[in-house]
Amino acid sequence: MIFAGTRPNNLGVRDGRLAPCPPSPNCVSSQASDSIHQIAPLSFTSTSEQALSKLKSIIQSLPRTKIITETEDYLYAEFKTALMGFVDDVEFYLDSNAKLIHVRSASRLGYGDLGVNRQRIETIRALFNKST
Repeated sequence: MIFAGTRPNNLGVRDGRLAPCPPSPNCVSSQASDSIHQIAPLSFTSTSEQALSKLKSIIQSLPRTKIITETEDYLYAEFKTALMGFVDDVEFYLDSNAKLIHVRSASRLGYGDLGVNRQRIETIRALFNKST
């Protein structure tokens, strides 16, 4: 657990928004406006409950993952890397009106992430978009 770092205290949804990414390139967010951090949100056509349930089962199927917080419109999970045990904080905020799930994935430590956070969200997106 040497590289786990400390859980950030700025996570969660405030006024319909997830925390902004830091200036470092080790974070992606569907609510960021700059190209370094911007990533598309997940979209769904099912009910909000079905979408969140599907997302939760995908997260639970991924290795070294722990769901920390769960509400009717928010999921927060910690993803741990295999080799060094680095922890990434990954958040999902469900906007039921827009039928979108906003995402934020950020490394807790370090500066760069070699694209790991973006790749993780795209993997989750691919699994999420598969028909059940």
